[in-house]
Amino acid sequence: MDVLTDLLHRARARTALVRQLIQRPPWSVTYADAPSLTVMATLGGQASIRLDDYPGTPVRLAAGDIALVAGAGRHTIADDPGTPHQVTIRGGRKYLPGGEQAAGHWNLAPRTYGDGLPGATIMLRAAYELHGDVSDRLLALLPPLAVVPAGPRTGATLELLAAEVARDEPGQDAVLNRLLDLVLVLALRAWCAESATLPAWYRALGDPAIGEALRLLHTDPARRWTVAELAAKVGLSRAAFAARFATLVGEPPLTYLTGWRMTLAADLLRDTEKTVAVVAREVGYLDAFAFSVAFKRARGVSPSTWRHQDH
Repeated sequence: MDVLTDLLHRARARTALVRQLIQRPPWSVTYADAPSLTVMATLGGQASIRLDDYPGTPVRLAAGDIALVAGAGRHTIADDPGTPHQVTIRGGRKYLPGGEQAAGHWNLAPRTYGDGLPGATIMLRAAYELHGDVSDRLLALLPPLAVVPAGPRTGATLELLAAEVARDEPGQDAVLNRLLDLVLVLALRAWCAESATLPAWYRALGDPAIGEALRLLHTDPARRWTVAELAAKVGLSRAAFAARFATLVGEPPLTYLTGWRMTLAADLLRDTEKTVAVVAREVGYLDAFAFSVAFKRARGVSPSTWRHQDH
């Protein structure tokens, strides 16, 4: 399993329902509740997005553009940056500027809302409810707002997603979730290919030897890896491998492995009822005491205390 796939698999608790808005300008929608990761795309017409606490916005979105909003708090999408505030979505309900609850959008089709009039903007919006320490590593790839320009690969997938949103057939949620996953991965690839501010570990994936070593660590984090074994697996001497890994990733191989194990352990402790001893074994520690010492060094509290804290 490659590292990005591993992070996406472990971080995603569930995919929120996809929603399509077909609305003739002027329109403006503010989202007060920020999910971990929001994926938005303009399928027809133009739109803009503004994050309340992020400089450089509003940003215009042309047809086919994809916007990734990474836990950025309150944000607004509109047909134009100058369109006055019209409605706020909070707790799944719509409110007018005065605070009174607004009437719902006209339901045009399953998961599709708006007026459907000629000249309408067509927007897709979906949210990933990520959780845990693993999701922090995934979200570290992104700024609060990342805009991926329209392209042939993302465009074809968006067309499929838009065609499926309005359907209501057996297996529909499975189809939508997989198409949305594809849109997200393609958008992340495109963004990371151009970004100059990626974490060191992601940049290191481009190195054949170190990228392979990272894949091995993520594929089997519980294995009792040694630097010599990893070096042999990727065809380097122990010294050359250790130096290259530290230079590209920013820390030694076993330090990286320990950090990844603690990340996995933190989520297992929070999300499961497994005992500390079982969690220790699943992340590569035969001795629960040694695991507890390592966990406290990394998180500042014991595994048991961590389990009962609010996160």
